[in-house]
Parts: sequence; structure tokens; C-alpha cells
Amino acid sequence: MNASGPTVLTVLLNYKTPDMTIKAANSALAAMDGIAGGLVIVDNDSQDGSFEKLSAHIVGQGWGAEGRVRVLQSGRNGGFGAGNNVGIRARLADGSAPDYVYILNSDAFPASDAIRVLLDHLEATPEAGFAGSYIHGPEGDTHLTSFRFPSVASEFEGSIRFGPVSRLLKNYKVPIETPTQTRTVDWLAGASMMMRQSVLDQIGLFDETFFLYFEETDLCLRAARAGYATDYVPASKVAHIGSASTGMKTWQRVPDYWFDSRWYYFSKSHGRAYAVLATLLHVLGGALHTLRCAVTGKARSTAPGFLTTMLRHDLRALFTAPTPARIPTKSQSQA
Repeated sequence: MNASGPTVLTVLLNYKTPDMTIKAANSALAAMDGIAGGLVIVDNDSQDGSFEKLSAHIVGQGWGAEGRVRVLQSGRNGGFGAGNNVGIRARLADGSAPDYVYILNSDAFPASDAIRVLLDHLEATPEAGFAGSYIHGPEGDTHLTSFRFPSVASEFEGSIRFGPVSRLLKNYKVPIETPTQTRTVDWLAGASMMMRQSVLDQIGLFDETFFLYFEETDLCLRAARAGYATDYVPASKVAHIGSASTGMKTWQRVPDYWFDSRWYYFSKSHGRAYAVLATLLHVLGGALHTLRCAVTGKARSTAPGFLTTMLRHDLRALFTAPTPARIPTKSQSQA
């Protein structure tokens, strides 16, 4: 395989989806044709034979020649950020740091030019630290992955679900309508995102206090505060199944680690007083939404018990120092 130019380390995180991870690796390798670097598959302590299956597949395909593809065992399931950090810290097979790190979900399949498009964009745009792809479902449906940073205003807007308020606070809504042209956004979902290694050296890797959710938000915020943009590049196209490892589509309740991550993001980024205000405005908006639904007879959008759970969780967190992400129990242990 002839490859030259800047180096890219692709990190593919597996958690109990080895067959799908192999398909994602096939797509990633095809998209890396002609790009110098390598692919690291990190098994996030699946404990289901994934590591052995992935390792055997790499050997059987002859992918391990010259270290182009490696399989690593994380040793613990510390979540999305911690698992990706294992791959990022592994560097290239010769021990050198890559010019860029590209993270890809195990249920995401880049088009043949998707990685090259992100690489070319970052090479041509030195002010950008990160760049992410247009993500779509298997049937071509658009997945929303472009966002503004959360704020106290967005917490109220998102929970009250009331047209006049949403119009008034439109510039604070977290979701950004999927751009059709390349543009800077606040943060991107990490299903397919390329990061400049020099920026990671400056701001640090994923914060491993997050188990799942808000870790990309935090990383992009740190990059923005250091003066680096995060760009959405729709010409880079990636098919994504979504929630294959997290099981989000089958959640009966929002897991504790989501509340942990939300509180930690606000308190770390803006201080505990801001985090308290964000929670109070979220609960106020949610309560007004519930009242309006009761008066009008419409079904409410807030899950039963969600607001009281948030209040209890955040009150407890207010008087507790944050700790590195713990491994959730039973069905919540997914990342």
C-alpha cells in the first residue's frame, strides 16, 4: 500500500460488537488507502471474547503487517473517552506521534474518501483543530451531529418545549440544523471526527471523568478556549447505525452516568453555581412544560421521574467531589 504525506492514526473502539467492528475496520482501511499511518482497534474490556476474535481476524487477514493494524485491550471499561485515549496514547506502530487522530465508532462506516476529505480540510485550515463528518443512517437519513455548547439558556429552552421561547432563544438551542456547507460549529458528535495531534498535545485528551456523553463537548470546548475551531465538513460522509454499543434506543430510563456527565460538564466548564442554575432552569422549564400539557391535554415529552431524578442527583453531586468514571452496573455498562 503506497502511502505518503501527513500521518493519521485511526482509533476504532469496540465494546461487545466484534463483527460490526470488523466491518467498520474494513471501511476505515479502504478509506485510508494512500494515507500514511495506521489503525488501532481498542477492545474496551468487553470480556466476551471480542479481543480474541478481533485479534484472530487481524492475523487471518494479514492486516498486522508492519503494524498497519493493531488490536489493544484497554484493561478496563472506563467509557468512551478512556477507551479512545488508550488508542491515542498507543501512537503509531513505530512509536511516533501521528499528525492527526481520527476516531470512528464501531457502528460507523466511512465512504471511501471520507477520511481523506477531513485530512485535506485540516491541512488547508490551520485554525481548525477538529473536523467531523456528515453522518447518515443506513437508509440515508441524516443524523444530527452538529451542536452549540450547552448553557443555562439552552437548558431552559430544551426543557420547556414552547415555540415562543424557542424562537426567542434560537441562538442558544444546542442542536444546529445540519449544515449543507462546511462551517464552524461549537462541537460535534464523536462518531467520525479527526483531531490535530498538536492540539491534543496542548489541551489534553478526553477527560476520563466522563463515562459516556458530554466528553466530546468538553474536548471541543477546551479546543475553542485554546483558539481552535471545530468544523463540520459535509463532504465527508459516514454511514452510522447508532447506539449499537450503548443501547440508548432501548433505554427504559436515563442512566445515572448521563446525569453524572451533565453535572460534571457544567460544573467543570462554568463552576458549580452555574451548574446549579442550569439545573434549576431545566427543572423550571420541565415543570412548566408538564403544567402546559396537563392544561391542554397533550402528552408530555418529559419522561416520568426525570426531573425529580435530576434534582436528587445534582443536589447530591453539589456536595461530592467528582471522581473518574466508574463502571456502570448491569445493562448500563455500555460504551
